[in-house]
Amino acid sequence: MSQFFRDSKRWLPGALISIALIAAILYFVDFQTMWNAIRAADYRLLAGSAVLSFVWIANRAKVWQTLLRDKPKYMDVLFAEGEGYLLNAFLPFRLGEIGRAFLLGRKSGMAFSEILPTIVIERVVDLVFSAAFLIIGLTYVSDTQGSEKIGYIIGGLMLFGIVMMYVLARNRQWALDVFHKFSQRWPAVQKFGGSFLESFLSGLGVLTDGWLFLRFMFWMTLNWSLALVSYFLITRAFFPQAQPYWIFFVLGAAAFGGAVPALPGGVGTFEGAISGALFIFTKDQSTSLAVALTARLYNYLNSGVIGGIGLMREGQTLSGIYHQLMNLRNNEKTEDKLDVPPV
Repeated sequence: MSQFFRDSKRWLPGALISIALIAAILYFVDFQTMWNAIRAADYRLLAGSAVLSFVWIANRAKVWQTLLRDKPKYMDVLFAEGEGYLLNAFLPFRLGEIGRAFLLGRKSGMAFSEILPTIVIERVVDLVFSAAFLIIGLTYVSDTQGSEKIGYIIGGLMLFGIVMMYVLARNRQWALDVFHKFSQRWPAVQKFGGSFLESFLSGLGVLTDGWLFLRFMFWMTLNWSLALVSYFLITRAFFPQAQPYWIFFVLGAAAFGGAVPALPGGVGTFEGAISGALFIFTKDQSTSLAVALTARLYNYLNSGVIGGIGLMREGQTLSGIYHQLMNLRNNEKTEDKLDVPPV
């Protein structure tokens, strides 16, 4: 119980944001209109989008495998990816990101600290894409000159982050020397941090390999293109008049909505971002929410199937992995003690 209250400072702000957005959605949405929209949707387009959602996660695994320099097997990466998204959907603190690094490390033999930087790079580039899409979408939205500046600022910060990671990757020894110089007063920190930092900087090496980085950007661009097509099909199923440029704004808003502190899976923030973005174009809050809920369903579908199969193959459960990850996060056990039977 004491651990619950200690962690409340971390989860409570996100929970309050989610609850506030859910309350706003419940207040403004006419659920009969939403239900009528669901019944009248074009299910052929929805079926096509459902298939694309699985193509998307399969491609996403290729993005990550490329960052990992093709060291792990593709199927191991695919199931770890699905497990990570499934964990994010149900566990707090975005433990899915740590979880997939932890789970893939056990399958592939790669060090956790070698895998983790690839997830950081992946997420930073995601934010660059989402900022670019938001900026493109904002050009079609009236009265959003101030919002456009926000998009440029966020995109600029993300590009700055990539540049800084590149500088660290190119100057690994200098970064290690600086760390050891400032941490020499704390031997424990120096011992653990030096080992972790060395593996982390090694993982950032992908940024210094031109051909590898181009391959990564190819797969990442394809991944976001698949997301655009999938979201367009979902939107067109409910709004036959939907235009392709809507989706840049919707997808950009959804990505940033998912980054806002919230309940597990971005409950409330994800739906609020998508329905709010679509409302700007359609002025139909109820049908817009139907689109958001469908997108949510597909996220659960692909991560549930791929991640669920992965967990069953490994004899794991969500609660078992949660306890292992909390031990990892709190540094309460060594790596070999983390491999406990699922509960």
